[in-house]
Amino acid sequence: MKLATIRTAEGTRAVRLDGDQLVDLGYTDLGELLAHADWQTLAATASRVTYDVGSADFAPVVPNPSKIVCVGHNYTHHIQEMGRELPSYPTLFPKFADTLCGADDDIVRPAETDALDWEVELTVVIGKQVRRADEERAAEAIAGFTVMNDISVRDWQFRTIEWTQGKIWDSTTPVGPYLVTPDEVGGVRPALEVKTVVDGHVMQGDNTGTLLFDPVHLVRYISTIVTLRPGDLIATGTPAGVGHARDPKVYLAGGERVITEITGLGACTNHIVKEV
Repeated sequence: MKLATIRTAEGTRAVRLDGDQLVDLGYTDLGELLAHADWQTLAATASRVTYDVGSADFAPVVPNPSKIVCVGHNYTHHIQEMGRELPSYPTLFPKFADTLCGADDDIVRPAETDALDWEVELTVVIGKQVRRADEERAAEAIAGFTVMNDISVRDWQFRTIEWTQGKIWDSTTPVGPYLVTPDEVGGVRPALEVKTVVDGHVMQGDNTGTLLFDPVHLVRYISTIVTLRPGDLIATGTPAGVGHARDPKVYLAGGERVITEITGLGACTNHIVKEV
């Protein structure tokens, strides 16, 4: 299944993609749907009002997750381009719900930065509460996958050795458009092509099969530390090709069209606009 949260005149709605139509699932968003233990049955059998996919206004796939855990340094080539050694453990940092925006929303470049950068990321959506998950329970907890562009404010990110201040700017992180269940993409350890295209130029390209720490490992590791709840997001890291690592460096100044795409999941397509 491909599921989403869309904005309507009556508020956000959880929907299922059915051909060129989006079927209303009877819930305000996917977070509310995923809170039900039988969410898969509910999503598969709903038959309510429909919306045209061509005119849909996609909200963040889960608008208000209880937590967003991001992983840094998880593709070998990206680690090398940043001049670091391969890590023994996942590098983690948080985002907040206020950071998220829709898959097709404009991204406003904050006035405080001249170093706005892109990062395409495979993102895990949790569908079952877990703590200290073993391999089997970690796999069962994965509801599906979506696309995130972990837009980064590099000059703020590297003010200190801790990155969070460069990752949590309001409404700068598109996530969506769909939550795609594992059966559609080859399971809970998918090998999918990922890429970023800026104004028609391919800037990033890799395959999620090369992740150092795969989705199941990340659910196990993170759930050892904190309870993962339905609707939580785990961004699994970005491949080589970020603007900050180029020589000379390349940043988003405003006016660009940025597409972050993962095979089978769809794409976030966002215009960068200058803050007024």
